[in-house]
This record gives sequence, structure tokens and C-alpha cells, in this order.
Amino acid sequence: MAVDRDHVLRSAAALLTRKSTATMDEVARAAGISRATLHRHFAGRDALVRALEALGIEECEAALARARPDDGPASEAVRRMIREIEPAAALLAFLYTENQLFEGEEQNPGWTRIDEHIATLFRRGQETGEFRIDLTPAWLTEALYGLLASGAWAVTEGRVARNDFTHMVTELLLGGALRREES
Repeated sequence: MAVDRDHVLRSAAALLTRKSTATMDEVARAAGISRATLHRHFAGRDALVRALEALGIEECEAALARARPDDGPASEAVRRMIREIEPAAALLAFLYTENQLFEGEEQNPGWTRIDEHIATLFRRGQETGEFRIDLTPAWLTEALYGLLASGAWAVTEGRVARNDFTHMVTELLLGGALRREES
């Protein structure tokens, strides 16, 4: 019987976003396969996390493309971006905590591409006068990641309704990023 790698990755992602310390045995059970089969596809936890990283980057880049960040006002583009990223937010929250993904020479260049796309959107909002200029695009990008991760964890823990995720993340981010009219 052929094992669907995408099913295994998505099962692992669903488990690890709820329980980041899950063992490979638990991941195998969640995917409905044996541990030996899991190890044939992923030599160990690091290989599994790297595969999840590739999936997360792929989903994030696809969400960014669907959000059309160059269209319309920057604040509306940010709203679309958060709405499009929301289905992958729990996976991104898990990846956000995996320090080995962001250390050393082996960092996946996909993260840099994503950072650049998001920072460009914030920069565009600053250049049009829509966003504050005292917060750097890099900082706004990091703030977005933090809010996405916090929102995903709150939804996973049942502290926030899934339907409120996009609104809560967007309103908190933009409420702090929007330029205030001077009195």
C-alpha cells in the first residue's frame, strides 16, 4: 500500500500544532501508519520538521500570492493576507518555535522571500502615508508573525473562536500600525 506523503505531513502538522513535543510514534499513529513506515519517509524528527518547513513555506507563499499584496490600499492587502494565511497559521506557529529552522547557514531561503514580500507591503503602506513610519517594515513583519502564532495558539486552545482569528489579528496589527492624524 502506497503512503500518501502529503497526508502524513498534514497529519503530523495537525498533531504537532496541538502537541509540539509529540513523539515520532505519536506522529505515525496520527497518520495511520507504522513508525517504520514513517521513518522510511523521514529519517527522524529533524527531517520531518524540515519537510513541514517546506510545506509551511509553500502554503505561506501561495497565500501571499492569493492575497494580491500589490492591489488596492495596503491595509486592505494586509487584511487579505491575514485571511489567506489563516489556514496555515497553526503550522506556521509550530514552525516559529522550531529554533533550528532559523539558526545558522542552513536557513531555508523561502523565509527570506516571505519576509521580503511582507515587508514590501508594509513599506508600501508607509510610502502612501497609510502606515506609521516610526515602526520599521521589518518590525511590522515580526509583529505580524507573533500575532499569527499567538492567534493560532489561542484558537487551538479554544480561547478564541476560529471565525474571530482574522478579525482579531488584523485589528490588533493595524490598530497599532495605522498612521494617526495629527491634531
